[in-house]
Amino acid sequence: MIRVLVADDQHLVRAGLRMLCESAPDLEVVGEAADGHEAVAQAERVLPDVILMDLRMPGLDGTAATERITAARPAARVLALTTFGDDDHLYPALAAGACGFLVKSAPPGELLEAVRRAAAGGTPFSQEVLGRLVDRAVRARDESARVPDPGPLTPRERDVLALVAAGLSNQEIAARLHLGVTTVKTHIAALLSKTGCPNRIRLAVYAVRAGLAGD
Repeated sequence: MIRVLVADDQHLVRAGLRMLCESAPDLEVVGEAADGHEAVAQAERVLPDVILMDLRMPGLDGTAATERITAARPAARVLALTTFGDDDHLYPALAAGACGFLVKSAPPGELLEAVRRAAAGGTPFSQEVLGRLVDRAVRARDESARVPDPGPLTPRERDVLALVAAGLSNQEIAARLHLGVTTVKTHIAALLSKTGCPNRIRLAVYAVRAGLAGD
């Protein structure tokens, strides 16, 4: 069972997200929060697997709450939700430690699948957001933006890096490459160290900018 915390300042939105999550047999809503301070406190109290985090909330906003939660519990999976699909909200949320980014207009099925992927270690994005992220990385590469040399990568590390750039979870990468999940985690840890990237989102962007993503 995937334990979910819903953080949004609008009661009707929280109620809708609760109903949607609880319609799935493998999801359980273990708490709600109406602002960032409450989200941080609830995350510490109920220890959710995935936190659905609205980015624009009174007091402590969702980005700051995400940063505090992931600093205290690095394994916490925060899925950022917003009505704003612009990069001004995307990049700060990712830098704060969010594992994915969805606009609230996403179809219900997409949101449920995103929660599952986040819980499994994936990096779910709304398609429009992922498209902008990749386009921006490609433009930076085409403009000859300097990308630090990671040093020699093994063929398997290159395979794993390309699949990280495609947004696959550790389990999906393991299945695709016929590896154990622990082995995939080891490769990703090595890639993070070699590239200097702080998380797998930055690693995916790095792969695109460096021309190491798949076709």
